[in-house]
Amino acid sequence: MTSACRRIAGALFSLTLAFSGFAQAQDALRVGTDPTFPPFEYSEGGKRVGFDVELIEAIAKVMNRKVEWTDIDFKGLIPGLLAKRFDVAASAIYITDDRRKVVDFTDPYYPGGLVIMTLKGDKRIQGPDDLKGRKVTVQVGTKSVNYLKENFPAVERVEVEKNQEMFQLVEIGRADAAVTGKPAAKLYARSRGTLQVIDKQLTVEEYGYAIRKEDAELVKAFNAALKKLKADGSYQQLVDKYL
Repeated sequence: MTSACRRIAGALFSLTLAFSGFAQAQDALRVGTDPTFPPFEYSEGGKRVGFDVELIEAIAKVMNRKVEWTDIDFKGLIPGLLAKRFDVAASAIYITDDRRKVVDFTDPYYPGGLVIMTLKGDKRIQGPDDLKGRKVTVQVGTKSVNYLKENFPAVERVEVEKNQEMFQLVEIGRADAAVTGKPAAKLYARSRGTLQVIDKQLTVEEYGYAIRKEDAELVKAFNAALKKLKADGSYQQLVDKYL
């Protein structure tokens, strides 16, 4: 082979590798999450775990795609999705009319709702009506913030960056209550034994995975994969494991 032929062959080989790398990158399912919200997404032993994490991995497997995770604060999930930093936002996100204005959602994958948490044994707050005039902590960027603004304007909100901070503020007496999603609240209450979940829920809602509006085919693929996982029992195994 002449030196010219070798150069051409080398160039073609480099182009093939470059294209292959591009194709693999395109095949990756880029997912954004805030891994601070057990049991849905959190870190354990330096590893990302949780219901959303395993369900997304299972969905991607059905779709024959690998997952590339991006960790980001909850309040940055929708902006990050719209800016195309990732293709899916998966972080226990409630499906709401306001969010539907800017993104699409998959079919609901789990029922939840907002609940009130107080210090165990505290009798001052027995339901939503008792929140008036209380100091209530919520996580920035979650539905809890606007829900309290719209429905409980007399509440003194204490907004924090992380879910864990909410619970801790109630535990040390710097807040009378926390308002957050039911699954995370129940898990924390069981694991710590310091807080209690009030029986009367504030809302009953559903979680969904957020996807850009122009990616309608990805929404369809997600829904088909989720349907398959529910049919073969894989979904229920994850529910039993985490929820």
